[in-house]
Amino acid sequence: MKLLSTDPVLSKLSLTHPIHFLALGFGSGLAAKAPGTFGTIAAIPLYLLMMNLSLPWYLGLTLLSVIAGFYICDKASKDMGVHDHGAIVWDEVAGLLITLIAAPAGWLWLAVGFGLFRFFDILKPWPIKWLDAKVHGGFGIMIDDVLAGVFACLCLHGLVYLAG
Repeated sequence: MKLLSTDPVLSKLSLTHPIHFLALGFGSGLAAKAPGTFGTIAAIPLYLLMMNLSLPWYLGLTLLSVIAGFYICDKASKDMGVHDHGAIVWDEVAGLLITLIAAPAGWLWLAVGFGLFRFFDILKPWPIKWLDAKVHGGFGIMIDDVLAGVFACLCLHGLVYLAG
């Protein structure tokens, strides 16, 4: 089943195709406005399922989401015929999981982590912006969000430390 869309690029994808479904963040990337933010929101239920895992399991699944993301994003972008279409949001899913590594429990820290990740993903300070512009393919789609997730994670843990 192809997507019904006025965007001819999106009409090349199907939510019944597992790779497309994941690349589109379970469909969240189809949001007309701010698909990256909606992709990050779509990561929250996945995080809630993972948050009580031991750290090695959480890290392993997060690493798996990143490694799989290289292929998922590359395949979807090739199927669409464009590099890093805004509807591809698996990179945001992986980025939020990175942000929340070893985060304290609670909605406050989830919200702070979410805000920090969106801040770094949107603002793209150096070297995130450089990577976004210079690196292509699935790795290029993923790497700027991976680094945004690392920056956000470091800031989140700094705030946790300051909060005592």
